Formats: sequence, C-alpha cells, structure tokens
Amino acid sequence: MKQTIYAFTIWLFIVPLFTGISHAADTIRVGTTQPLTGKFKDFGEEQLRGIQMWVRDINSRGSLLGKNVELVYYDDYSEADRSAVLYRQLIEKDKVDLLIGPYSSDTTLAASTIAEQHNFPMVASAASAEIIWQRGYKNIFGTDKPSANYMDIAIAVAQEKGAKTFDMISSDSAFSKDVADGVRKELASRGLTLLLDEVYQLGQVDFTALAKKLRDSKADVLLGATYLEDALAISRAFRTIGGKAKKDMVALTVGPALREFGDEMGPAAEGIVGVVQWLRSVKKPGSQDFAYRYRLKYGYNPGVHAVIGYSAGQVLEAAVRLAESTDKDAVREQLKKLEFHSLMGNYKVDETGRQIGKRMYLLQWQNDQRRLVAPPDVAERKLIYPRN
Repeated sequence: MKQTIYAFTIWLFIVPLFTGISHAADTIRVGTTQPLTGKFKDFGEEQLRGIQMWVRDINSRGSLLGKNVELVYYDDYSEADRSAVLYRQLIEKDKVDLLIGPYSSDTTLAASTIAEQHNFPMVASAASAEIIWQRGYKNIFGTDKPSANYMDIAIAVAQEKGAKTFDMISSDSAFSKDVADGVRKELASRGLTLLLDEVYQLGQVDFTALAKKLRDSKADVLLGATYLEDALAISRAFRTIGGKAKKDMVALTVGPALREFGDEMGPAAEGIVGVVQWLRSVKKPGSQDFAYRYRLKYGYNPGVHAVIGYSAGQVLEAAVRLAESTDKDAVREQLKKLEFHSLMGNYKVDETGRQIGKRMYLLQWQNDQRRLVAPPDVAERKLIYPRN
C-alpha cells in the first residue's frame, strides 16, 4: 500500500514538469513534506492547503522577486524518518530554493537535522517542542508558540476563576512532553497543586483505566496535552464507564480547535476549552478574508493548521523580499532578525530560532460553536465556568 501511495505522490508533483512549468531561472521552488496519510493526515492536509494557498496568492499578485513560485511536496506518511529522507531529496535532487518544515515536533526534529547538515534555512510550521531549539542549530526558525508555554493562558484563567487543584494527562510525544513539563513548572510557580499526572503512549487505544482515574479525581481542572484522536478516545472511554470527568474546566491542546472534535463529541463538547494559536473570529487583520477565501476554495472553514501553513509561507516570503535574494545566507540572516506580523500572529525569534513573539488564545465550545474566551481583547464570549 505504501508503495502505491508513494508513487502517486511523486506523480502529483512531477506532472508540472510535463506541462511547461520546470525549474527554470524564472521559478523559485519551495519544498516541504506533509503527512497526507498516517496518524497526522488531517493536520497535514490542512497545513498543505494553507501552503498551497500562500503560493497561489504570491503568483496571483505577480511574483516573488520577479519569479513564479512552485511548490514541491511529498507525503511523509506521518513518519519522521521518511520525512528526513525526503528533505534530503528536496535539497539534493529536486534542488529547491526554500524550505518549509513538516507537521509535528518529532518529524521536524528529523527533517531539520537534514537542513542543518546542508546549511539550509527552514521555517518550521506546526512544531514547538523545546528540544528543537536546544541543539545549537542555526537553520531552524519557529513560527509556533513553544509548547512549554502552551497552557500558561489556561492556567492563568483557571486560577483567576478560583481553581487550586489540577489533573494533567499527556502523551509521550515530544510536543506533549514539553507541554506537560511547562504545566508542572507553571503550576509550581503559582503555588497550585497537581493531583494527577498521567502519561500514555501516543496511539494508545484503550483509555478505560485512565478515564476511571479522572472520574474519581477531585481536581478542579483537567489539562490535556493531547492530539485529536487521543482526546476523542478518552471521551469514548468515559462513555464506556458511564461517567465523566467532573471538572470546573477541561482544557486540551489541538483537538478542540477542530470542527471534527465537536462533530464526534456532540453535546459532550459543550464547555470544553481549547488552547489554540488562531481562530477565524480573532480580531486580527486578514483573518476573515483568509477564512472566506479558504471556504470558497475547499468548502469548509479553515482550521488552525491551514493558517500555520500559510503563515510559515508568509514569514519565508518576508525574509526573501528583505534579502532580495534566495541566497541561503541572506535568507537566514533575515529570519534571525525579522519582526513580522503573519496571519497567525507576531513572528520574532531569539538567538536559537525559538519563537518568542506569538501568543495563544482560549476557545470554548458553546452551543456547538468554537468561541474565543481569552485574552480579553479578542474574546467574543465569556468563559462558562464552572462548565458543569
């Protein structure tokens, strides 16, 4: 099966070579891999569509440095090792001029190692694990909020509402580990108590035992460093045991930002909070326009991963325009010092390439809709607390 999918993916972007769009002097090639199959498929498809929309926008405006932009992409199957192999191919065989990183921290760790070996700057997309920025690499630049700080806003809001005790669940992925580490530090710094701290394997299916522990815990708030599928699987486990986590607030990463979460959860989604990088209702320039155009193209409203893909392209474009070149050294220097407002928010990195300009938002499912509830300057609804 994998061989068939791989052959199809290769064919997809080789087709333009037979339609007159070749890698000529008047073309800038941007390379990426995204998970179009495997466990991260839904996120990868959205992220790729965001990147593709950015490419179309550049070409419809005229060009980048007087040249058309061509996107060269592969399906990495949600596998880090495969992504690394394909980034080597993008650089050595496809001769791309620019790189956008893949989805997920684990995959970006592998892919960015290849970029570093070739001294080739890469703009990361949905990747935020701290280890990415701790290796001394000079060619990886983040657009996403560092995962260790993802939950800070949820903890602050819960404490303002009177919460004192917390439960936390997290997978063993690099992203979730960092979120969990950040939660532990933030709770300790605020004098708050962590009652239950449970780690499970990414891809785990049976959450019955964990659901029972959460049901029986007396904590005020449940924090989850989760993806979509594990968050949904935990919810199914609660239905199986005939109970639920009786918390004043349940705040999760990734899952609640997606429409699929509400579709699967149904009424059980009501009141659940999501920590998110963007929502189309955020009061920021370009949000509604992007959402409108995305909906016209694909028939549904964009999720945050489409925006992450588009924003990674915007950051890369800004660096190239300021450098007035696709020269690797010139682009790298601009990515280091660039301060830029992308669709997703502020871009500004420290000396490691770690993103320090981006802030997070809280949404809450209310009446089958995702509503922004914090920070106050972007909130469209008040937080329902307690949610039960």
